[in-house]
Amino acid sequence: MPSLKEIKNRIASVNSTRKITSAMKMVASSKLHHAQVQIERMLPYEDMLEHILKTFLASEAEADTVYSRPRPVNRVALVVFASNSSLCGGFNSNTLRLMQQAIGEYEHLGKDNIIIYPIGRKVAEKVTKLGFKPAGEFSALADKPNSAECINIATELGAKYRLGEIDRVELIYHHFKSAGSQILTRKTFLPIDVESVLESDHERDLTSNVITKKAQDYLKKHHRQEERQSEQVKPLNDNFIVEPDMETVLGVLVPKLAHLMLYTALLDSNASEHAARMVAMQTATDNADELLRELNLQYNKSRQQAITNELLDIVGGTVNN
Repeated sequence: MPSLKEIKNRIASVNSTRKITSAMKMVASSKLHHAQVQIERMLPYEDMLEHILKTFLASEAEADTVYSRPRPVNRVALVVFASNSSLCGGFNSNTLRLMQQAIGEYEHLGKDNIIIYPIGRKVAEKVTKLGFKPAGEFSALADKPNSAECINIATELGAKYRLGEIDRVELIYHHFKSAGSQILTRKTFLPIDVESVLESDHERDLTSNVITKKAQDYLKKHHRQEERQSEQVKPLNDNFIVEPDMETVLGVLVPKLAHLMLYTALLDSNASEHAARMVAMQTATDNADELLRELNLQYNKSRQQAITNELLDIVGGTVNN
């Protein structure tokens, strides 16, 4: 049985660790709020671009561009989003596991025909360990999302696809739905299927950092009720005049949709990282609280036992005298 001093030292150690995890949780919560604000600022552009493309799709039988024509896959590119640091639960390990699964599916192409764009230091390290050469250094994007850099990557991928240097591009990232729910996603970036992209899941809860499911369900229900009460129909003029022709306009809009997809994946991954870290640190803090309760109980029991033993010794000595 440990001595009182050992238990006291362990209590001090757990208290110190608890302070660290609690502070990291608050930092992650603050960063998550900023990440949610960035996603919220991007949504109006996303909504309007989707509205225009849906209108064009409704007026045309199909949106056919060079970026939407599939072909036999001989060379593939994977854009993988993770983080630069750890202590975020299974966020990185799940992403790397899915990346290895994707690599296994394309193993028959050979390592030279699998190009990996690692967004985040953890991915870059794993890619090098697996014997692949990263397509570039993009670690800074994991901490500070940048739309201009995303456009450069998307433009590079689009050019390689257009020239036939790459036959397929896939994204691997976490889709941010709420502070307590991040869905690991693998989807095709090129060739781009405009209809499937526009019909994909865009649901996000950007109003709260609450991580318990019960609280999320309540907030979601309350938020929907408020939306119904304040809902106003704002008609838009969908009678677009297209110049010079539909194919040329779609040739411009579809690359913009691709740029948006890459930037959205980066913002989702960034918000998911902070949410995962916040959950992990909250769990660690709760575990520390539980451990402190057990240690304090053990300390009090040991202290009481020591006092009882001393009293018995005193009483026994008195009786003997």
